[in-house]
Amino acid sequence: MSEDVVRGVIVNYRGGRHTQDPRQCVIEFEGINDKGEAAKLIGREVVWKHPETGKTIRGKIVATHGNNGAVRARFEKGLPGQALGTEVEVR
Repeated sequence: MSEDVVRGVIVNYRGGRHTQDPRQCVIEFEGINDKGEAAKLIGREVVWKHPETGKTIRGKIVATHGNNGAVRARFEKGLPGQALGTEVEVR
């Protein structure tokens, strides 16, 4: 899993009780089920591609999120609402 492309799904924005941050998203991966496996992805690049226009927004995995293998990614620009539930590539 070190050099191949891994696919994940954007689950939600990072949010608090009264706020949400569209620059940071929570991403889950199939086959990664614990915090230790997710920690190996920290520092890798994430690319989201718009399904219609082909525009890409790049980000970076910065931390794990919870104990079940989700990670938090910070993107250079805010992701649109249509990005929730879509796939991203981790390189």
